[in-house]
Amino acid sequence: MSASSNLDVPAGPVATVGRALGAALVTTIVVTALAWLAPDRHAATLVGLAFLGATWWLVLRGDERLIRRHGLSLGGVLEPTRLESRRVMRSAVVAIAWAMLFALLVFPPFFFGYRAYFGVKSAFHWRAPASLLDDVAGQLFVIALPEEAFFRGYLQTALDEAFTRRVRVLGADLGVGWFLSAVIFAIGHFLTQPHPSRLAVFFPALLFGWLRARTGGIGGGVVLHASCNLVSATLARGFGFAA
Repeated sequence: MSASSNLDVPAGPVATVGRALGAALVTTIVVTALAWLAPDRHAATLVGLAFLGATWWLVLRGDERLIRRHGLSLGGVLEPTRLESRRVMRSAVVAIAWAMLFALLVFPPFFFGYRAYFGVKSAFHWRAPASLLDDVAGQLFVIALPEEAFFRGYLQTALDEAFTRRVRVLGADLGVGWFLSAVIFAIGHFLTQPHPSRLAVFFPALLFGWLRARTGGIGGGVVLHASCNLVSATLARGFGFAA
């Protein structure tokens, strides 16, 4: 039996939960160690590679059926099949559209919430990053894609397959995996930088998980995740909290 066949054999609920939580624990330990021990300029890249490596071992080395089941196709980009440009473009447009819809709903109140939380009295002043292209590419491919692939692609799917009960929320069927993956996501962020504010990523993680359940893939979550990080960094620069 091939490796991909072994990966595609469904396990029982207990075995699935054990494997998923074990994978999350090991990956979190590795990522935390990298965040603390690696040089600052390489830490984010190494953390991203760790998440991608874990996702490859758990899902992406399998066949296209397994990859699609975990929402990791990205229009076929991550499948071991021939790329179809129309499918890739359609997937990208849908992902961007969903992400922009949430951005329009979430970012305006986030702006005022940010000011209130940090007690900002000064006006916002636009300050461009050193390289906008590098910032966007880094957030998309180094941070958002690896994290969404692991947490919403692998972990949320695996836990939802074990706990089959669902609650329908605005067109998305949400299970235990949606909630638990957001909790583990927040804990991981706290461990890499132990400050209570880091736990707040639990809330956007719920949005990313909803998008995974509603759209059947991680594309919308990847774009929204990167957009959230870019907006947060822009506000930090604009209010003088970061260079």
